[in-house]
Parts: sequence; C-alpha cells; structure tokens
Amino acid sequence: MTTRTGAAAGHRGYFHEAVFYDRPDDLLAVVVPFLLDGVAAGEPAIVAFGEHNAALVRDVLPEGHGVTFLTGEGVYARPAAAIRSYRRLLAGHVAAGAAQIRIVGELAPALLGRMWDWWARYEAAINHAYDDFPLWSMCAYDARRTPAPVLDDVARTHPNVAMPDGRHVPSGLFVDPLTFLSEPPTTAPDPIVERPPVVELADPAPGEARDVVRAVDGGRLRLDELEELTIAVSEVVTNALRHGRPPVRMRVWTAEDRIVVAVSDGGEGPKDPLAGLMPADQDGLGGLGLWITYQSCNHVRTSRTADGFTITLTGGVPPVG
Repeated sequence: MTTRTGAAAGHRGYFHEAVFYDRPDDLLAVVVPFLLDGVAAGEPAIVAFGEHNAALVRDVLPEGHGVTFLTGEGVYARPAAAIRSYRRLLAGHVAAGAAQIRIVGELAPALLGRMWDWWARYEAAINHAYDDFPLWSMCAYDARRTPAPVLDDVARTHPNVAMPDGRHVPSGLFVDPLTFLSEPPTTAPDPIVERPPVVELADPAPGEARDVVRAVDGGRLRLDELEELTIAVSEVVTNALRHGRPPVRMRVWTAEDRIVVAVSDGGEGPKDPLAGLMPADQDGLGGLGLWITYQSCNHVRTSRTADGFTITLTGGVPPVG
C-alpha cells in the first residue's frame, strides 16, 4: 500500500511530489498504486493528465476503480485559475469529510517552453497555496521530452520525488518557495518584444490603456480574450499609478495571433512573491488587481531591473518554443 512515510507521515498539510519517468511503465508503477491505495482507504483519488497518459492509466485500472478523471488541459489553462479551481475542489472534499485527498497531474508539453516561467512559479506557489488542505499530490514529468532546465526547476519546487520502486525520497534541490518566486525568470521573453512597439504611452490613464488595446486588436483575439486582456491591462496600469513610482510606461506589440502589453514603473513591484498567484481579499498593495490579472491573460511575466518593475501580459496565443 502506498502510504506516507518519513516526511510524508509527519506532514499534516500538503505533501508535494515530483514523478520523473523515462517510460510509461515507470509512470504507471508510481501513480496506479498511489490512486488505488487512496480509493481503498476511502480517499478521493483524482487524475488530471492529458489525453494520452489519462488513457494509459484508465487502461490498467480495474473496472469500477473509483478514480476521478479531470481534463488536464482544462485544469492547467492558467496558473492562478488552476489554484482557484483546485482550492474549490479541495474545500469541497474536506467539507464532505475527506481526511486526505490524492491527485496526480501533468502539464501539457507546450507549457514547458517559453511559458515555463509562469508554470514554474505555479509549482513553487502551490507549496503554500494548498498547505491548508490534506492533499498528497504527484506532478509527472517525462524526462525524455522535458528540457533540462525545466527538470532542474521541478526538483527545486518539489520537496519530494516518488520513485517507481515505491520509495519517496527528498528531491535534494528543493528551495524555499518564496526564495524561488523572488528569482528572475530564466526563460526567454516573447521575441516580438525585441521589435519597436506599435504603441508607447507615458503615464496612461486606465481608460486610455483600455482604448489602445481595443484599437490594436484588429481581430487578432477572440472577443472573450480581448475583454480579458483589456481588464488585465487596466488593472496593471492602475496598480502602477497607485503603488509604483513614476514614470509609468506602457508598450504594446502585436503579432498575427496575439497582443503583448508591457507596463513598467520605477518602483520595486509587489513585495509579496505570491502576489497574483494566491487569492487576495483586498487591494491593499495591488493584490486583488494582480489576482484578477493572472486569471485574465494567457501568459504573465514579471521582471525587476535597476530601473524598476515590469509586468508583461499576453492575450491570444503565447509562443511555445
């Protein structure tokens, strides 16, 4: 039976593990006993894999297995939205009496390229975001196809590693999540920001910022994407004007399938490394605005330099490679 041992046995909240596998049999050797042992113990057991790996797991589970399958691509659309939906799911199970909940999940390969900085932050943030729930989760990564820098980040954001032989061992590279979240992004920015922007504004009012986004769209985004990006830009400009330091600068780039907006100011940015990724109840230091922003864009990138803080928002389809 797959039970918590060592660090897991002494941890009442979130127990977060990585699964590195080189072949399907190694993945199944970890997750299938983990799920079935949960079901046998009366614990909710949940799979949030992509279609291929979900099918592998389904094929080896017995009839009437009791495991719940979610659509991995739907769950992991945006980090803040994933945190919000998982917290709601976990709270529901706890309210129903669950003493422990088991989840196995994976990110789509497209998220492991230029978008990885966003999802690396997610993997670090959930060490805090889910720690008030009795959750044991495993995040699966195919070591054959995942870039080496991503695998390094996975080891740094997961306290433990689940092995095909049944062992659960410390990753050895885990760093404090707040430290990880304070580090600059390691992935390259969208290549279109290397070109001159199509629009550049100094100290824009939020209404002016919204008008610019609508004006440059030209059918590039779906109507819902355009509305979400417009809301996000308005929130970020408002935060920069209220909480940042002048000058505030807004730059806009366009490609066939996306709009990228960077808003910079001379301040240091949010003091809380979790800002935007965790739910915020009030807008004391831009927390609520960033929480809205992170759920309204298809990619959010933050950076700090000697000149100030920049947040870059993407509406539409972010570049993969």
